[in-house]
Amino acid sequence: MAKGLILTYTLWAVGGPLGLHHLYLGRDSHALLWMLTLGGFGVGWAREFFRIPAYVSEANAEADGHRKRPRDAEPPPASSARFAGQVCVGIYFGTVALIGLSSLDFFYLIVLPLSVGAGVHLVSNVGSQTSDLQKTLTTCLITSPVFYGSSIAPLPISVAASFTAAQHRRFKTTQPPQPLGPRLFRLSLALLAFSAPLGYCIFHNTTATLYYISDCVASILDMFWFLPWLRSVLEFFLLLPYRMLCMLTGGIGYSEEAWKKVLETLLQHYTERERLALNVLSMNEEATPEEITLRYRELVKIWHPDHNSHQPLEAQKMFIKVQEAYETLLHRHRPRRKR
Repeated sequence: MAKGLILTYTLWAVGGPLGLHHLYLGRDSHALLWMLTLGGFGVGWAREFFRIPAYVSEANAEADGHRKRPRDAEPPPASSARFAGQVCVGIYFGTVALIGLSSLDFFYLIVLPLSVGAGVHLVSNVGSQTSDLQKTLTTCLITSPVFYGSSIAPLPISVAASFTAAQHRRFKTTQPPQPLGPRLFRLSLALLAFSAPLGYCIFHNTTATLYYISDCVASILDMFWFLPWLRSVLEFFLLLPYRMLCMLTGGIGYSEEAWKKVLETLLQHYTERERLALNVLSMNEEATPEEITLRYRELVKIWHPDHNSHQPLEAQKMFIKVQEAYETLLHRHRPRRKR
């Protein structure tokens, strides 16, 4: 069935940021990318206004079997827009993984590179092109240990993976159209896999999520210390979602004091992990950083294995618990010290 240009434009206008027009045209990878990034962070959706006629023509030619692929030996032409999209989406997927999955074992060695690689390959797979997934993931796995533990690790990993994907780009093989049901099922599984870790972290570990976002923003802005004007521009766009939230909720506009007050209110709530840390140190929620440090030093002296030769295993376990509890609470109070 031929795809209509007017209907495609209507879907683009109504649900473009959610990829409805791409779903209609059978471009499932593009639809999934738009669902996960809200239309390529808005930029890609706006850019498509001029590209929709070409998309419709490609979809109709594909359905009629008249679309001709260039020879396999000839790779698709390089695209700076696609490369930029690969880098940005790779960073985005890596950041989501850092927020929701950083507590997993071997995170920086396995989970983070696989997440970044998945984002880069998703962009590589948009439209008639694709790339070598295995080589892209291998590049991520090799690059990740170099930036082990860094909050900006997704950036270099994504750049390296994007270069690899661009070098091994190729055209997709033509496949017959598939029913809508199985396509929606696969898209739903992909959406669930992407959103579940992030949703769990946001709703059950709000404080840690805010801290990580704050650390990432601070790291990005610190990179441009030598260009104050560029730093100001970046800060403006990073706070743009909050300004838009004020407009949508009927707020009177952006207020620096209101923003700080919202953050302070959110940061007052202890997470379950922090409550357990307070119990280990026998402290209450009103304890100051100085009181926590003092209590930590007392317990370290009490439970040091050298001072408990009669019960070394129990002392070692408790000593580790005290250290982990102190690090958890120290991380909570560190942003306030910086301010």
